[in-house]
Amino acid sequence: MIRNIIFDFGGILVDLDKDRCVEAFNKINAGEISRYVDFCIQEDLFHELEIGAISVAEFCNEVRRKAPACAAKDDEIINAWAVLLVNVPRRRLETILELKKHYRVFLLSNTNEIHWAMAEQQYFRQIEDLTVDDYFERKYLSCRLHMIKPSPEIFKLVLEENNLSAEETVFIDDSPRNCKAAEELGIKTICVPNADSISAESFTDL
Repeated sequence: MIRNIIFDFGGILVDLDKDRCVEAFNKINAGEISRYVDFCIQEDLFHELEIGAISVAEFCNEVRRKAPACAAKDDEIINAWAVLLVNVPRRRLETILELKKHYRVFLLSNTNEIHWAMAEQQYFRQIEDLTVDDYFERKYLSCRLHMIKPSPEIFKLVLEENNLSAEETVFIDDSPRNCKAAEELGIKTICVPNADSISAESFTDL
């Protein structure tokens, strides 16, 4: 029986627009950085930002260093990276609230402080007076844990800190690699492009 649900954030809950982000970096003469986005390269400055190894200010300095033609201010660089995120559709938030009536619900995301600030301030405040803490029992963010999926340690941390049985837990993510890492620990998985198909009935046959 499934008792616990762990949601990914990017792609699963929040919609992404890679092309819009590429265009934004190109507009500030940071074509070298737009190529990272266009080809989904998760290394160097983006990886360091997601594991919390560098600050947002250091990230902006690295963008200017790697793209010498870019003279953009920090807020322009932050905005260029922020537009990767589009929105969390209200129906997905409503799904989480419904699932919380029957399951323990958690968030586990490879994310960074720029994107997470948008999520907290905008995307999880769409329903009445609710905040992100009303949707999840606990939130696990790579940039604050200094760990990143698909590392098994990050999954083990969620299980151990909350006394979760892997066999009673399902992880929902859009990355087959991340799902495989969870499965190797005995966690059940649902690998989908987004959470639109998720409902209470999704877990009855797991």
